[in-house]
Amino acid sequence: MPDLGIDVLLKGQNFIRLLAGLGTALQISMISVAISVPFGIVLGVLMTWSNPFIKVILRICLKIVRIMPQMVLLFLVFFGTTRAFGWDLSGENASIIVFSFWGTAEMSDLVRGALISVPRHQYESGEALAMNRVQIYRYIIIPQTVRRRVPLSINLVTRMIKTTSLILMVGVVEILKVAQQIIEANRMSSPNAAFGIYLVVLLLYFMACWPISIFAKYLEKRWRG
Repeated sequence: MPDLGIDVLLKGQNFIRLLAGLGTALQISMISVAISVPFGIVLGVLMTWSNPFIKVILRICLKIVRIMPQMVLLFLVFFGTTRAFGWDLSGENASIIVFSFWGTAEMSDLVRGALISVPRHQYESGEALAMNRVQIYRYIIIPQTVRRRVPLSINLVTRMIKTTSLILMVGVVEILKVAQQIIEANRMSSPNAAFGIYLVVLLLYFMACWPISIFAKYLEKRWRG
């Protein structure tokens, strides 16, 4: 049986360091999601309003964020803005900024799609009850859209967690960075350690994302019924 080098993780604090790296990735993901959700909801609502200027500006800005690769955004924020404006920005903060922008774009599109799927007569019913626009959204439209988009919004969390693997490129010591450090430190004694360590990294990502995915499917199935 080939030596996969998994025993390297049992040396010293290697496995604990790997878990700490996963914790860093999860922390950045959760903070980014917490920022993305409220901003995404607000922008999603604004994108459904009849003001053509607001709709066009938001569409252009959010399309740029969605289409541009996250790696380019990371480099632009971490390397580009720090040199252009001379401020001190850590890799963690740059990652939160980028993933918050990206998450806001994704969430706003989900919210926009949910809002336009609500039948027009629901809006007209609110107007017939002398409700203003804010009241219509608060009491009629948003409660209906929650069930339509919460499962997809939860899936955004898993996408965020997986995409945080890019943050090692800006010096953040997350799970992949720790894995690389362990492999390099044991290159002579365990030359085949890369396969086993990256396999463990894969399993840890799976264990972090799988329960979230199952929960989203559970909500979707329950609310359909």
